Amino acid sequence: MAELSFLWKHRSKFSLTSINFYKAWAKRFLTLPALLKRNWRSFKLRQKGASISPTAEIGVIKASGNKKNLSIGANSSIGRVEFALHTKIVVGNNVCINDGVIILTASHNLNDPLWRHKTGDILIKDYAWIATNSILLPGVTIGKGAVVGAGAVVSKSVGDYHIVTGNPAQPISKYRIEDLKYNPCEFLAANQAWLVG
Repeated sequence: MAELSFLWKHRSKFSLTSINFYKAWAKRFLTLPALLKRNWRSFKLRQKGASISPTAEIGVIKASGNKKNLSIGANSSIGRVEFALHTKIVVGNNVCINDGVIILTASHNLNDPLWRHKTGDILIKDYAWIATNSILLPGVTIGKGAVVGAGAVVSKSVGDYHIVTGNPAQPISKYRIEDLKYNPCEFLAANQAWLVG
């Protein structure tokens, strides 16, 4: 929900004589600098060819490579993340990617005498949660609603609603619920100030 125009259109409205009116506008002014920074980051990536939904939240990301290879869906929240855009990275809707995550689309082929790159697209499906300091290696798909535990190194695709942890990442016996309805962007203070007051 990073775009100011979206927040303005969907803002909570209060009577001018109510205390909630003044509380809401105080919160909006206090959180405006952070909101504007996120808007600017999204704008710059779009200018360079990335496809980013107007309702996605973009943190301080490092995106090396061709920005046209990056696609981020609606209501997805991206923290301090590093993207290596040798080939495509597609992030679905309502995805949460926490700080410290590194997403790599290329590595070196150990069986090649010239040690050339081998690349692989990365797909992160709707409602997936990639926790702090995880690493996704080239060619993996993270299934719908899947969870990648903090610090996990994912070298193989993760099934829908599976939870993986460790290095290398392995599924645990527990699964995530399938009836997911949340929007990770709604938890941000700047968005709360506009949408709730």
